[in-house]
Amino acid sequence: MNMKKSFKIFAGLLLAASVLSPLSAKPKEKKAKPITVAIPNDTTNEARALLLLQEAGYITLKPGAGITATPLDVKDNPNNFQFKEVEAAQIPNVRRDVNFALINANYAIQSGLNPAKDSLAIEGSSSAYVNIIAVKEGNENNPEIKALAAAVQSAKVKDYIAKTYGGAVISVVQGAGNGFDAGVDYESLKGKTISIAASPTPHAEILQIAKSILAEKGITLKIIEFNDYVQPNNVVESGEVDANYFQHVPYLDDFNKENGTHLVSVAGIHVEPFGLYAGKTKTLKDLKKVK
Repeated sequence: MNMKKSFKIFAGLLLAASVLSPLSAKPKEKKAKPITVAIPNDTTNEARALLLLQEAGYITLKPGAGITATPLDVKDNPNNFQFKEVEAAQIPNVRRDVNFALINANYAIQSGLNPAKDSLAIEGSSSAYVNIIAVKEGNENNPEIKALAAAVQSAKVKDYIAKTYGGAVISVVQGAGNGFDAGVDYESLKGKTISIAASPTPHAEILQIAKSILAEKGITLKIIEFNDYVQPNNVVESGEVDANYFQHVPYLDDFNKENGTHLVSVAGIHVEPFGLYAGKTKTLKDLKKVK
């Protein structure tokens, strides 16, 4: 066999190999592109967000993961969710930069969202997340605090919540009264000021109704607005402010544990259903459910 003929045969074999090899090779699995999901970075609300995703069927958490769950507890993640831990108040601001965002109702309302209408998924009215009036331990039975609690648990406040927020905020008060505690000597409180720290929406708005009730007895309610979850507890612990209204009990318990504070709940007022909102992705229809 001459050199020219050998070269032709060798070239033909190479060509055949190049044609056949793609057919015989196993196709590479295409890795799913991450779907970015913004969640709160504080312990209880982060877990709350993950539990909502599990309830909706998009992830599965490890057995035993509850109200302290973190992304490390995610067992099944068929959509390749990539969790972005963000300070709760800032999530509405980063919503457009991620595919989905899980937002506390108060921050959703502040950013122009209605949890009942705009969320893609929403949690039920779980009593574990009732927003409360909190005070420093030992002050629960002070007449000022009893007067405050009675005013916020009034029928006027309950009606205001129902008419104003359209299901985005839900009162949990049973047997709402006239706003006054029969066991309090209101005459002795006349001329006094009760201070309370609160988130702007809806808490400070709701407190305006309580303020008008207390004013009937000559008591001034001073409402001090905060946009974070730390300072309202710090100022009550230090005694600078009498009470606060912005958090639920799981958050309060975790805050006390982490910071050595001594705050207690004196009244449960409302629930703000936690919601999943669209960011860059506008619908859930293409997401896979956990099998």
